[in-house]
Amino acid sequence: MRSMTGYGRATATLEGFSLTVQVSSVNRKTLDLTIGLPDEWESLEPVVAEQVRRFAARGKVHVEIEMTGDRTGLEATWDEDAASEALDRLKAFAEHRRVPFEPTAELLWQVANAQRRTDGLPAAEAAQTVVTATLMNALRAFAAMRAKEGESLMVDFIKRGEVLHRHVEAIATRAPQVPVNYREQLTKRLRDAGLELDINDERVLREIALFADRIDVSEEITRLRSHFEQFATLLKSSGEIGRKADFILQEIGREVNTIGSKANDLTIARAVIELKNELERVREQMANVE
Repeated sequence: MRSMTGYGRATATLEGFSLTVQVSSVNRKTLDLTIGLPDEWESLEPVVAEQVRRFAARGKVHVEIEMTGDRTGLEATWDEDAASEALDRLKAFAEHRRVPFEPTAELLWQVANAQRRTDGLPAAEAAQTVVTATLMNALRAFAAMRAKEGESLMVDFIKRGEVLHRHVEAIATRAPQVPVNYREQLTKRLRDAGLELDINDERVLREIALFADRIDVSEEITRLRSHFEQFATLLKSSGEIGRKADFILQEIGREVNTIGSKANDLTIARAVIELKNELERVREQMANVE
């Protein structure tokens, strides 16, 4: 089991500069990947994304790749040729539209700023080996943190599963007593009403049988026990389990709701409330599992 919350960081030296790679994530139903890296290395984005997908199937994952250190060689410079070309295109466009074209200092600044280039960064092809190796180290740390938190979640799920199981078994123990109590209550009401009907009267027996059928939760309890077994097995499996667990929890919720609608007993009704509360806690926690 892996948590969707994680963080990993790794550094390396690249041509005299410090390369830092950071990977972080929070929970999300699908994989939402964002990558921040120098513009000159934009071509590396697919390579980075492919590496990340080997380690994360769900979550909002952000990868930040940056260069730090002596930035003397990384100062931004104006690309005069590109700026002049841009101005010529603007002038031609203005003349085509018959609009007077008189460049202002502000316009020159905007055009020049848009055409800045950063010198000194290694080419993407030359940097790829170091970048991918550093990213791999960050991803290993990231995966280790996710796995460690997943272990803590596993312990919590096991404890909560035991609580759910206890409530269901309490209902299973109580359920057979409900028709017996109803029979006693029905007999008392008949006596109080002055109706001397024998308890073995066909009409009385039919009423008791119909009531017992209406409140019978044996099938729901059987399915709940099966769902609990599936859930426990899933928790021990590897890989992505979050979506499957969500489905099982939905099925457990349906069975619990059915028991609640059938329950004609205060003790069972209270157990159902506790089941729902605990189940909601499990669902909230499961939102953090990959």
